[in-house]
Amino acid sequence: MTGTWRQVRSFNRCVQLLAVNQLGINLGFYMLMPYLANHLSSGLGMAAWTVGLVLGVRTLSQQGMFLVGGMLADRFGYKSMIVAGLVLRTVGFALLGFVDTLPALLVASVLTGLAGALFNPSVRAYVAAEAGERRVDAFAVFNVFYQAGILIGPLVGLLLIAADFRTVCLVAAAVFAALTIVQVRLLPNQPREEADPGRATGLAGVRADWRQVVGNRPFMLFSLAMIGSYVLSSQIYLALPLQAARVLGPSGGDVGSSVLFALSAVVAVIGQVRVTSWVKRRWNSGRSITVGLALMGAAFLPLALTAHLFVYRTGASAWDGAVALAPLLLATVVLTVGTVVAYPFEMDTIVALSGERLVATHYGLYNTLSGIGITLGNLGTGAIWGAAAAWDLPALPWLALIATGIVCTTAIAALARSGKLTAAPTVVPAAKGAATL
Repeated sequence: MTGTWRQVRSFNRCVQLLAVNQLGINLGFYMLMPYLANHLSSGLGMAAWTVGLVLGVRTLSQQGMFLVGGMLADRFGYKSMIVAGLVLRTVGFALLGFVDTLPALLVASVLTGLAGALFNPSVRAYVAAEAGERRVDAFAVFNVFYQAGILIGPLVGLLLIAADFRTVCLVAAAVFAALTIVQVRLLPNQPREEADPGRATGLAGVRADWRQVVGNRPFMLFSLAMIGSYVLSSQIYLALPLQAARVLGPSGGDVGSSVLFALSAVVAVIGQVRVTSWVKRRWNSGRSITVGLALMGAAFLPLALTAHLFVYRTGASAWDGAVALAPLLLATVVLTVGTVVAYPFEMDTIVALSGERLVATHYGLYNTLSGIGITLGNLGTGAIWGAAAAWDLPALPWLALIATGIVCTTAIAALARSGKLTAAPTVVPAAKGAATL
């Protein structure tokens, strides 16, 4: 970890503060969210469909509003959107601890989701702006803090839930309140993007910005090609826990899932900076992303090869469980390493393809497309999982995920070979003479 801390200290205070801010965001989020569904169902006695509605509204309000959050950040400055998002998350999490009716819970969920839509594109655009030519290294450091928050958050939540769920909510809200104060006092004001001469303002300007981003063909191709990578990485929350329950049984499945979740975060925290440094010396961004995606797809190969060998049986020994868990552990490590290889170069490529114009808007649209992909991909994975059980084809979900990795890797490799990952974006002229808001 010495190299990681040395890398952190090599950046200015702004990048360091944004990284710590992201650690706090994930700490507060993950100390609460893993326990929300159980609180709604067991604590409040809500029906399964209402639990799904509350959780779904939170996800939709975040994923669906990423683009809006990015456009607002480019218009009004990154700091203002970061602070606004932190304030909304503070209020939303505090509400979750006190309300018990469906309308109030939906309001709290919308606030927490909208908060993420405001600060996520802004934080990444701000890191990119401050890091300059060192964007790849900056995003490697950023991901270390990001993953550390994911690792620590559930552990803190587990300790607090022993008191009650309201305590978890209030502590999580306090984390976001503290982050708000720190960002207001210490985070410099990033100047908003200068408008081009003659660029329209108001609603016409927003439409022009939208046309410029959507008309950026290399960026859109890259965004669509990368959707599969998010489907693959999200399986740490879906297919891998399902497999843990399949081979360890219902009671052991929860423990196995926790082990996989923690292992993924530890690998990322320990390896990110070192792996990025090694990769950057050898490959360009296109090659690095391609290799990362290939690893992510290959991660599911051990599970495809052993799917028919392991299934939980009553009376299985601890040794049997350890052997059955081995392919899952290997898959988790390879999947995480693939993500670690690709992520900093992926974030850098978005900025490069944007031409360093409307960066937050590009990040916002990219996140929105990724969120849609994750939702559809998880629905498809769940359907294939059910079909595999019905047809007694346990390898089917893993083969589908491997195929997803092959398609995604092939698409990115083709874009890299054609030079589209370094092409200048298409700029759509802004309308002139339009009325302002």
